[in-house]
Amino acid sequence: MRGKRLFIAVFLIPPLLLYVIFVVSPYAQAFQISGTNWSGLSPTYEFVGLDNFRRLAGDGYFWNALRNNALLLVLLPVATILLGLFFASMISVGGRADRVGVHGVRGAGFYRVVYFFPQVLSVAIIGVLWKEMYAPHTGMINGLLRAVGLDRLAVAWLGDPRFAFWCVLVVLVWMNVGFYVVLFSAAMQSIPRDLYEAALLDGANRITTLVRLTVPLVWDTIQVAWVYLAIIAIDGFAIVQIITDGGPSSSSDVVGLRLYKTAFGDGQFGYASAIGVAMFFLTLTVAAMFLRVTRRDRVEL
Repeated sequence: MRGKRLFIAVFLIPPLLLYVIFVVSPYAQAFQISGTNWSGLSPTYEFVGLDNFRRLAGDGYFWNALRNNALLLVLLPVATILLGLFFASMISVGGRADRVGVHGVRGAGFYRVVYFFPQVLSVAIIGVLWKEMYAPHTGMINGLLRAVGLDRLAVAWLGDPRFAFWCVLVVLVWMNVGFYVVLFSAAMQSIPRDLYEAALLDGANRITTLVRLTVPLVWDTIQVAWVYLAIIAIDGFAIVQIITDGGPSSSSDVVGLRLYKTAFGDGQFGYASAIGVAMFFLTLTVAAMFLRVTRRDRVEL
């Protein structure tokens, strides 16, 4: 018994203390700072109570950023999971069935590497790469449109409020879908091939097999993916800052970027902390809601 307690003390307490100091403590300090008018540099500050949160309720820039995050919250998980499931299904069981069984498409290993490639790149590189691709005169996208005679469609993608947000959404889907292709492919490998062969013998097409067979059997993985993508959608700071910096006219602004600009641009760390606290509760609420809504009976093989 003494040896067990010693083991717990030596191997569990120090990491727990480090976690409390470097993770829990900053969260607690953010709650404290959110009730002050601290500028971030001054050694003095005043407690203002809930004034920052009252100001937040009437801040049009914050609500505009929150609206963009809400759109990302709906569109990013749906688009990424649908594409991930489709590509993973093609890689795992999308090939022709033969006497040996059901296979993926030819070159499935190569496709996994190609889809996963964006995960190898840092967010900064991805942001700079796509910003150059969207460039109005030298970008590859407009260059391809002009090359095929669609000059009218070649616009300033990041300079037009109608398109900037959707351009960011495309980048977020592109940079995340590869990881979930690999994740869903791994989950599909655990499904017995006999089930797919039986479905094909019953006359089920690929879409029916995906919806009625694959999705229920990998639902736990889809649920996890949904929560992680929801958290990415609520944040979205790095890509937005690099590609559009929230512009033009705040059309692609997100809450994370609004927090950053408020703290480091305007020197209002107290108000920025209030935004952070609001994001904290929003993230917890969304994660709990998604887990609740997507909860269903597990299918046992």
